[in-house]
Amino acid sequence: MEEEIAWIQRALAGDQEAFACLVKAYQTAVYNLAYRMLGNAAEAEDAAQETFLRAYTRLNTYDSERKFSSWLLTIASHHCIDRLRQRRLGWLSLDELPPWRWLASGSRPEEVVIRSEERDEVRQLLAQLPPHYRAAVILRYWHDLSYQEIAEAMETTESAVKSTLHRARRMLAQGDLAHQNRQAVGVVQRAVAEG
Repeated sequence: MEEEIAWIQRALAGDQEAFACLVKAYQTAVYNLAYRMLGNAAEAEDAAQETFLRAYTRLNTYDSERKFSSWLLTIASHHCIDRLRQRRLGWLSLDELPPWRWLASGSRPEEVVIRSEERDEVRQLLAQLPPHYRAAVILRYWHDLSYQEIAEAMETTESAVKSTLHRARRMLAQGDLAHQNRQAVGVVQRAVAEG
């Protein structure tokens, strides 16, 4: 934490290497947030780069009373929400994992396929949420931010965050139930057709 404060102070004084240390420390978290919100690796990379560019140019607005990670993820989530609004689409394209990915993981191929399918289902369910609901869910469950930190990031109140998360969980549960029902209908239809 002290090292981070030193990096911020040096970056504010114009030390680009210090800012590079901040980028290195947070690049994974920012990319993961962008990828979960946007659902596209190339677009997530662009969004992460834009986030760090905005952070660099606005570093003088950083409030040292807040966690730097919360401030940075706020910039990233707002940028991703703006990108989603520009799309004006209710769905996201999902990148498939390359079929050779399991070779490097040491897992058995069937385990990798099952995990990949589960991740795809979660992405599809998240993609159905409106952008601000998606942002709240990702900040809470992937980045472990408190309700207060999410409220600051989304420029709202803690009670609004709790309400948003409650509604998002309900939407996700309804989406999952509908998905399970479609799967069950498909199984029954195939059994009838075969039998």
